[in-house]
Amino acid sequence: MFLYPFSPAVAFEGPLQVRNLFPIFLHLDQPYLEEAAMKNSLSFSLSHSSTYTVQSSGHWVINLDMEVTEFNIRYKKIIKDFFEFNVDVPVLIIGGGFLDEPLADYHDTFNFKDYGRSARPHNSFFYEVRRDGALIIQGKSGVRLGDIRLAVKKSLLEIDGMTLSAGGNVEIPVSNAKKGFSNGNLDGSVYVLLDLGIGDMIMTYWNFGAVFTGDVEGYQALAVDDFIYGGGGIEAAVGKGFSLLLQVLGQTSIYPTTDLGAVDDDAYLISFGGRYQNRRGIVELSLTEDLSTAGAPDFILNASWKLLI
Repeated sequence: MFLYPFSPAVAFEGPLQVRNLFPIFLHLDQPYLEEAAMKNSLSFSLSHSSTYTVQSSGHWVINLDMEVTEFNIRYKKIIKDFFEFNVDVPVLIIGGGFLDEPLADYHDTFNFKDYGRSARPHNSFFYEVRRDGALIIQGKSGVRLGDIRLAVKKSLLEIDGMTLSAGGNVEIPVSNAKKGFSNGNLDGSVYVLLDLGIGDMIMTYWNFGAVFTGDVEGYQALAVDDFIYGGGGIEAAVGKGFSLLLQVLGQTSIYPTTDLGAVDDDAYLISFGGRYQNRRGIVELSLTEDLSTAGAPDFILNASWKLLI
């Protein structure tokens, strides 16, 4: 009790670490909500998303019809009780996928719009970005490493039920920008994190940050905008190692003005899921939807397994 005077009755494990997998944004240091508390952990996360944005304007052609799967290995280590070091190693699988037919049935059943998806063959792959007729990205299906992220986090203030931290990261390009797996440049970010408990059974998480993007080194270089992001989440313990989570993450536009709402508008993602924790580790399942129908996949399914080390 003397060593841990402010430990909550429930071991909260942070928000769902789901990031935006919108194909033209995913290699631009996409943020995920984080907890402020520093911890040691090793996690394995599998996310699968579907995107359909086939649009053109006077100067731009952006064709995105694909499914993206990300397998992410994330390692966190507290160094000398002073700061937390974090490394993310993602593996990306980009292709036509397998969900178009179930999605078509879903849209037909509830009479939802499909935004033109039915006009293309099921599970086809289309990834192309052009400006004024010049090719920037000609995506290729396949499996490759995504950009590797190195990050640090430092706790600034810890009082009863509250932790305030600050951190930053750098994202290192290791893959091909022309084929859509990287932007070919360094990206970086800085952020502030706050964990705020409400009683013994509820924890809230608050994040705010700025991302400094490098140019996309495609067939032609494309300068993209730095952006800010913010979000909040709530975790409620429901007993016997189970908890429920709900969170929202928003970010400003990244591409230059394209006159395409699906790209120019700010992106907002809402995630909800559950977590189960026992002595063997922590299992999470979640679903993420795009609230603004812009700058994000139609949905993201995520499953992860975390070991506390």
